[in-house]
Amino acid sequence: MMLKIQQRSTLPILMVGIVLLLFAFSQKSFTTKSEYASNYFSDINRAFSQLELAAENYRNNKIEEDSLRNVFLKARKSYKKAEFILAFFHPEYVSESINGAPLLHLEKENSRPLVANPVGLQVLDELIFSDEIEEQKNEIANLSRRLKDSYAILYEKINLQNFDTRYTFVAMRLQLVRIFSMGITGFDTPGSLNSIDDAVASLEGMRNFLKDNNPKKQKHEAILELTDEAIAYLEQAPSFEELDRLELLKKYIDPLYKALGNIQGNVDTEFLSNTTSWNPNSTSIFAEDFLNPYFFTELRKEEDTADLRNLGKELFYDPLVSSDGKMSCASCHQPEKAFTDGVSKSISNIQGKTVLRNAPTLLNSVYADRFFYDLRAFTLEQQAEHVIFNSDEFNTAYNILLKKINDQAAYRAKFEEVFGKEGINRKNFSKALTSFVLSLKSFNSEFDQYVRGEKKEIPEDVKKGFNLFMGKANCATCHFAPTFSGLVPPLFNENESEILGVLEAPNTVKLDTDQGRYANTIGSEKAWIYEKSFKTTTVRNVELTGPYFHNGAYKTLEEVIEFYEKGGGAGIGLHVENQTLSPDVLNLTEQEKNELVSFLKSLTDNPSK
Repeated sequence: MMLKIQQRSTLPILMVGIVLLLFAFSQKSFTTKSEYASNYFSDINRAFSQLELAAENYRNNKIEEDSLRNVFLKARKSYKKAEFILAFFHPEYVSESINGAPLLHLEKENSRPLVANPVGLQVLDELIFSDEIEEQKNEIANLSRRLKDSYAILYEKINLQNFDTRYTFVAMRLQLVRIFSMGITGFDTPGSLNSIDDAVASLEGMRNFLKDNNPKKQKHEAILELTDEAIAYLEQAPSFEELDRLELLKKYIDPLYKALGNIQGNVDTEFLSNTTSWNPNSTSIFAEDFLNPYFFTELRKEEDTADLRNLGKELFYDPLVSSDGKMSCASCHQPEKAFTDGVSKSISNIQGKTVLRNAPTLLNSVYADRFFYDLRAFTLEQQAEHVIFNSDEFNTAYNILLKKINDQAAYRAKFEEVFGKEGINRKNFSKALTSFVLSLKSFNSEFDQYVRGEKKEIPEDVKKGFNLFMGKANCATCHFAPTFSGLVPPLFNENESEILGVLEAPNTVKLDTDQGRYANTIGSEKAWIYEKSFKTTTVRNVELTGPYFHNGAYKTLEEVIEFYEKGGGAGIGLHVENQTLSPDVLNLTEQEKNELVSFLKSLTDNPSK
């Protein structure tokens, strides 16, 4: 496994979010802290202290690596039993210090970006279960001590904190998302792949909490029984690769998610809107309303109407928006091609020239905190502005564009109908376009319908392909379910970018020269960890969105899968600075590759025709 690279770009949002979260809880009447919570929090404290001692003994050659690994796995299990509470009430601290991804990230010193090393359980998992564990003795000992010290700070705080047990139903539902989207995929255990035991521990922790805090026992009996069945199912799984994740999802995870939602009650979850796009009122992890698109836009839900959306649609297809009146948004985002254009690199307004990159789909594009392959835009509205101002694309400015629109009597009437006396201005133009793009959602494929129980059966090769995607093929460690993009669960509030070592063309040995995020002109991200780093886009409707990757060099899904099979650029022996994709061969059979393609095609719905 490889140490992955990523900036935590939404740290300010999370800092605000945690303040609001704690404030919201401070306004509630807290229950007395349960014996469950006290016991599990103290168990973690002891387990982390034992891990620190074991790591120090290993550094001094007093124990063997197997002993260290056993102590570490026990420590992880202790943490996992209480993770649903800790990660919900203290999300930023847990992510930064206890169990964040093993990703180098940027911190700022004044305006200067500094590369910071990751810490916590996932980093230790990667090191302790690596083939180079002997060379990592000092680092393992230092990280173990830091983990113990970091948790001690949190432990002191939570010993003084009571929790309103009503909110734990919300926390449990987010934990189910975490188990499914990050746990059983191996993302959370990059070295050991001990994800099944982790999932069992998480479910055991939630089950024990329900037993310990159950004023209306009869309401929870069915949930406790289903949780026990899920635990038994996981314990019987032969291995990480052989776990049937689709059956786990349909028979246990998704029903538990729905059942906990039913007893969630009328708990005020408005405060969640500051930290997550997740919709606590959704009934399935694959529901069409699982995420709130307005979390990512300046447009508010109460402003959005059918008339606004229709106005945005008209503007989207109108070449009036470009300087020469020949290009519209639909020139590069055609509905029959799932809002892509089917060419390697999109056309430019300059004869014989193309733009820098391939056009990604606009379906589900709203579900992102950063836009474009190089993540240079921070909102959907800002994305449109980049196209408007770009000399290779619309090559215009708002004053010119708005005058052209205002010269059209039909547009004046429609803007007045939607916005009243405000009429045509930059803000309202942006709202209309955002409303239409926001409406381009894709959560109703054959596969989605099957998971939700609306479709009784899907082909066997699709089921197998999904299990490969979520397991052996490692796809879901970057393309997170259910968006199958780089939008990170379970809060779904920030995007990952990855360094894959994409080639100029398949079957060549030359890296593509595009510098990606490193060259996005954002000074605070001008760091070596972003060289050739690109946004992880969705694979929903991928059957219709070829050619693939930022350079459009890969014409078929089979070529893409073969690229990953070989471990990207580093896997074929090229030097790729900081490649985040593992260079290890996947060892997929031809049948497995075909099954992956079948699953990917099952995500086709193109609802926008």
